[in-house]
Amino acid sequence: MEWLSWFDAADYEFARQVLQRGVAALFFVAFLSSLNQFPALLGERGLLPVPDYVAGFSRLRRPSLFRRHYSDRLLRGVCITGLVVSALLVAGIPQMGPPWVPLLAFLALWLLYMSIVNVGQTFYGFGWEMLLLEAGFTVAFLGSDQTDPPRTILIMIVWLVFRLEFGAGMIKIRGGREWRDLTALYYHHETQPMPGPLSRQAHLLPKPLHRIEVVGNHAAQLVVPFLLFFPQPVASAAAAVVILTQLWLVASGNFAWLNWIAIVLAFAAVSDPVVHAVFPAVPLDWHGETAPGRETPLWWLVLTLAATGLLLVLSYRPLRNLLSRRQLMNASFNRWQLVNTYGAFGTVTKQRIEIVVAGTLDEDPDESSDWREYGFKGKPGDLRRIPRQWAPYHLRLDWLMWFLPLRTVHEEWFHAFLGKLLEADRQTLRLLRHDPFDGAAPRWVRVRRYHYRFTDRQEFRETGNRWMRTLLSEPIGPVSLRRTPGRQR
Repeated sequence: MEWLSWFDAADYEFARQVLQRGVAALFFVAFLSSLNQFPALLGERGLLPVPDYVAGFSRLRRPSLFRRHYSDRLLRGVCITGLVVSALLVAGIPQMGPPWVPLLAFLALWLLYMSIVNVGQTFYGFGWEMLLLEAGFTVAFLGSDQTDPPRTILIMIVWLVFRLEFGAGMIKIRGGREWRDLTALYYHHETQPMPGPLSRQAHLLPKPLHRIEVVGNHAAQLVVPFLLFFPQPVASAAAAVVILTQLWLVASGNFAWLNWIAIVLAFAAVSDPVVHAVFPAVPLDWHGETAPGRETPLWWLVLTLAATGLLLVLSYRPLRNLLSRRQLMNASFNRWQLVNTYGAFGTVTKQRIEIVVAGTLDEDPDESSDWREYGFKGKPGDLRRIPRQWAPYHLRLDWLMWFLPLRTVHEEWFHAFLGKLLEADRQTLRLLRHDPFDGAAPRWVRVRRYHYRFTDRQEFRETGNRWMRTLLSEPIGPVSLRRTPGRQR
């Protein structure tokens, strides 16, 4: 029947290619991050061992392959499997077969990564974990090269982008006053969790530009998302605004794959004619006029409509949340982490407080002792070092270090981390950029709080430093393996 042709979005083939390969690439990064960091953070001898966590929650209802048994070997097997499947999808190999092949591949990634997230505790408590899971599940129903992209699934991906952007915008408007008086960017570039190589330059821009930046952010997150549902070319123009604003965030900071997945998902609103008009090198007919077997099987149409219906039903609570004055940020309403609510930076930290860990080999330490600081890969430490670009790779330890001053240094995982440093635990030290003892065990470690700020241009010329810091307090230590952490000073 001709009316069924509406469900086939034949002019969104470029969007499907970007969505499938882009989401698969981000799954690859996520599994690589877990392979490199999970054993040290959460493994059998990690800071928060998964076996202890699972044993303490015997009624844990979250789906996970590790619910009844965990081992570092099994974790590595899950990650390697995820890396292989992700790489095949990036190469487009499953997409060459029937639509059920990429469907099963993406659902495998969704289930494998959910198994990791659901036992990841605080190290996996980030909004972009559930965002990747939801994106993986939804993109799974985009089909293969043998069928046209399902229009209803593309609409559900646009709905995901809407919740991501509009949710973040509403969190800001309902949050700190700095977003309403347009001063938020006076602080954000300096105090964000993990600055990038251009963050200092962004921070030093004139304050009127920062105010314009906030206005642009409000427009991009509170107005533009509605335009994603408009006819072409308005929807593609709205997607371009989302992509450009996210690229600015990529350039000015490190937010794991949050910005990259927003960029990828925004392509759901971009049509082939618009792409071809802007970039003529991109073919208008992706598969060619003689591509065989492009009719959508009835069973596939029924399956995609069922998936659409499921996502629509699950949208009720996130929609209520968007309209609520007590809006939740980064919350899931079901144990499968589908159709979640998102948002970030409802308030902006005004000062950057850094936790600095140092150790010494002296037997009886005091202020004159040779205290050597541990260097982290992403978080500020060395005053002269240019922050690196890490995103979309996720440095989980560095991110948790940023949260410590906002909460307390007396976190279970952080005390365990200090113990690992005193033991010179190799897998823990591999998470760091610099071990000042070259694998040897210090006798004592201590923890200090510093106020960090970017140097202005004159200070940089005089000192060569990109940061200035001021000692605030020493909340822990000195401590050794024979002495437990002391009280707040």
